[in-house]
Amino acid sequence: MIDTSRLALLASPTDRARDAANALADCTDWVPLDEASAVVVLGGDGYLLDVLHQMLDQERVLPVYGLNLGTVGFLMNRHRGCEGLARRVAKAKPMQVCPLRMTAIDQDGVAHHSCAINEVSLLRETRQTAKIEISVNDKVRIPELAGDGVLLATPVGSTAYNLSAHGPILPLDSQMLALTPISPFRPRRWRGAILPDRSRVTFRIREPAKRPVMVVADQKEFRDVAEVHVEIARDKEMTLLFDPGHALDERIVAEQFVV
Repeated sequence: MIDTSRLALLASPTDRARDAANALADCTDWVPLDEASAVVVLGGDGYLLDVLHQMLDQERVLPVYGLNLGTVGFLMNRHRGCEGLARRVAKAKPMQVCPLRMTAIDQDGVAHHSCAINEVSLLRETRQTAKIEISVNDKVRIPELAGDGVLLATPVGSTAYNLSAHGPILPLDSQMLALTPISPFRPRRWRGAILPDRSRVTFRIREPAKRPVMVVADQKEFRDVAEVHVEIARDKEMTLLFDPGHALDERIVAEQFVV
């Protein structure tokens, strides 16, 4: 149960979001983030992901209620002004989601760690085609994928970059991950896989000096990687709040019928 007397307000640096924040300033007695029980976020999907990542980095993850003042707003609720805002937050449907935990080892042997709420994607850095070995639970499944890259997406991220790469849309409660190649050249007929979310996926770069590859965990980028390990971070569970009838699980189902 959300204590709506302790809500914090965060707004993206766009003029539209700042204007909305000014209009909501007297809507309730907003509290500082470190005193809040939940956060109202004004902006788009990208800014909401930024907020979630900041909370993950600070190891204090609060329920988030997003109001769309961006473009797509897939993870957001409709902005309707001040009236009834606290009531909407109190009645919102909670959705628990877990990010991916990524460990990337670069060509110098240095390990880099990050979490991804949407996806971890490996991308070629130059004109040279990337060549990537893919293992699932320490078993090699694709000895050599040649193409622009590959990504591993959560159900939340399955309608983002994964969908643009022709990957499958995953229901939020599917407990699955989407493994999707990006512009694959070889193997020609492999179009990806749907994996249980308990899977640990390892990517090893072939000919990394000649065919450099970078990895991107949502917005965090690491270049010249040699191998990447990805699995669900169950200890980093987050809560997104949605208006009844507009919850993320319904949106994921509806997105499959958009033509």
